[in-house]
Amino acid sequence: MDYELEVFQFLKNTKLSLNPNYTLCAICSQPLMNLIWQKFTLSYLPLKEYLDTSYLHGSLVGVLRSWRQSSILMQWGDVIAATLVSLVLILAPFTVVNTTLLGLLMLACTAFWLMLTLSDEVSSSKSLFATPIHLLVLLYWGVCVVATALSPEKKAALEGLINFTLYLALFALCARILKSPRIRSFLLVLYLHISLFVGIYGVRQKFFGAAQLATWVDPESPLSKNTRVYSYLGNPNLLAGYLLPAVILSLVAMFAWQGWLRKGLALTMFVVNLACFRFADSRGGFIGLAIALFAIVLLLRYWYADYLPRFWRIWLVPILLGCFVAFFVVAFGVSETFRLRIISIFAGRADSSNNFRINVWTAVFRMIQDYPIFGIGPGHDVFNKVYPLYQLPRYNALSAYSILLEVTVETGIIGLVSFLWLIVVIFNTGLSQLQRFRQLNSVEGLWLIGAIATLVGMLGHGLVDTVWYRPVVNSIWWLVVALVASYWTPVVSDQNRQENSLYPELETN
Repeated sequence: MDYELEVFQFLKNTKLSLNPNYTLCAICSQPLMNLIWQKFTLSYLPLKEYLDTSYLHGSLVGVLRSWRQSSILMQWGDVIAATLVSLVLILAPFTVVNTTLLGLLMLACTAFWLMLTLSDEVSSSKSLFATPIHLLVLLYWGVCVVATALSPEKKAALEGLINFTLYLALFALCARILKSPRIRSFLLVLYLHISLFVGIYGVRQKFFGAAQLATWVDPESPLSKNTRVYSYLGNPNLLAGYLLPAVILSLVAMFAWQGWLRKGLALTMFVVNLACFRFADSRGGFIGLAIALFAIVLLLRYWYADYLPRFWRIWLVPILLGCFVAFFVVAFGVSETFRLRIISIFAGRADSSNNFRINVWTAVFRMIQDYPIFGIGPGHDVFNKVYPLYQLPRYNALSAYSILLEVTVETGIIGLVSFLWLIVVIFNTGLSQLQRFRQLNSVEGLWLIGAIATLVGMLGHGLVDTVWYRPVVNSIWWLVVALVASYWTPVVSDQNRQENSLYPELETN
């Protein structure tokens, strides 16, 4: 009966009539596919109702609430949490050599999140805050626990699991405090200002020179004398991974911030970050930025569709993409450095960097064949212990140089499926909330566009590089995922859906 009611409501909302041109299968296929997709992405999961009746939630949340009520310090809980996250953002690009301080800060974030959660009021909306993203993060963490238990190097895998758990606790804390518009705005502005400072120093290195700390390009290439900037991060690829979110979010800020002074600041951030990004000459970064810009064009076209004349609704995306292609062609023709870097992407084994990655990937595939189900365990420590048994001579590596391969070799096929499910749920949550913000005409939708495009770009970069797992980049990743999660709002419960349509957002039309 529930399914028949949903089909009836779908027909009513879409104003379809039963006629000989529609078969029963054709009528039911679309709502059926929608139902399957909603189940898969946990779109209608009644999380609040579940948490209200959960014994574990009821027995843990609020255990320390009497202490919190008498604590003056805990009255400023969210402010303290925002301060801890701010310190992580401020220090991350300057502690890439010695990450001990950053690790201690993330440990403090974990402890404080536990304190806030255990001392919450049971009736508080924050204590009930959980999203489909949280559930999939928990699932993936559970797979990592199993992979650690089955790892051939359990001690090293346990260290990797602890580090990964700290990142997830940072995500949980950020998702909690980013629900506050003031804290959300503050942390975004803070990251953009820190990245501007990093970008300025990188641009300075380009004009005044910088010692090349390693052979970042093929020594036999015409670019062997080229200066690749790295700012405070010591690695140009890592710098590109850190600046990619800043480029996208500063571009969004030009649309979201009000007033010419603020827009001018956003433009300055965009130009400086983009210039530094270009001078880093990271080929993986170029791939990630191209994908992110394509995504942001499509999302901005969707966001402003109602404000555009018919001509621009049709031709805006082709024109913008044509401009990007034209800009690329000009840069390709004018800059020999840029041209040679792009050509090297398709050089195969003729480029030493490509050859190195291909040899590492070959060894990683052999590792996956031997540990296909739950992998070798999480973390680079266990990778460093197992990889030498499979590596080709002279091709030492710290990781698999690809997110998907790294996930698979660490947690197996089960972990890869869980990770991909998490990615799907993140993007589905972001796009569904973007639709809601578009109906409300809320400027928060622009920041959500920036978050989605940033995640797309970081994944694109991470497919061919190892920087995604470095603390300075991984902390930004989980901050942006938390930003998407913070915008989530529960949909209509199943009981109320009997009075509403399958698509509640259409009821206002």
